[in-house]
Amino acid sequence: MPINHEHQINLLKDILNNHQSDCCGSVSECEQLERLITSLKVNGNIDQNILPILEEIHQYSQKGIQSSNLNHHIGSYQDQLSQWVDDINGLS
Repeated sequence: MPINHEHQINLLKDILNNHQSDCCGSVSECEQLERLITSLKVNGNIDQNILPILEEIHQYSQKGIQSSNLNHHIGSYQDQLSQWVDDINGLS
């Protein structure tokens, strides 16, 4: 059963919060971020102002997948991770 866009946004925020609080993550989490973002981008029910944030998170996840040191990559994005969650909370 597919999840709706509200659940997708909550899952997106959960992964970002975990990366921010734990300073670590997995390639599969980055791949999950990409799948969520791809699905959200085509959803007409989301606030269109969230699209630039989704694009930034998509770039973050792509770089994470390609990174030779994922935990360092996540650590270098600490400020952005919390800002993205705050921004999404403000729009959703």
